[in-house]
Amino acid sequence: MALRRCCGFAGLVPRLLWSSTVQLRGGRSSAFSLVVNNQHGCRTTELLLRRLSSAPPSSSDVSYDQLKQLLAGQKAVVIDVREPWELREYGSIPGSINVPLGQVDTALQLGPEEFNEKYGDEMPQQTDSIVFTCLAGVRSKTAFNTAASLGYKDIHNYLGGWQDWSKNEQEN
Repeated sequence: MALRRCCGFAGLVPRLLWSSTVQLRGGRSSAFSLVVNNQHGCRTTELLLRRLSSAPPSSSDVSYDQLKQLLAGQKAVVIDVREPWELREYGSIPGSINVPLGQVDTALQLGPEEFNEKYGDEMPQQTDSIVFTCLAGVRSKTAFNTAASLGYKDIHNYLGGWQDWSKNEQEN
């Protein structure tokens, strides 16, 4: 019986929406409620939808050359979100701070002294230019999104990560 209900639900949703009134009610700035009323006027479901956007919040990906310029001018804090064993085994960008991805949210909310004690460097301020990096740009994008949600504005993602850095460093 439960299996029939579950399997029948997939076909029910399009029919439900076809013969229903759908209301979109604004909620929090990043969420909306979707209320579906069937043809009998009964509320059948309420869903919470989040706005999806492919555009990052006023920041960008940086290339190897851009990162080199930022580092040369000491204009950015580089945070490597790989695990410590990865840095020991493969290497790291000189001057980068290692904050493993699972700790980024907490680390960016620590006090400056606690951050320095735990990560051995100055805590980046919300106004600092921060570049997140990892092995290939996937985890750093997650860290980038976390920093954006915490109010950091001048943030960047080094899309190529350590793989791109080491390849370019060997060529030069």
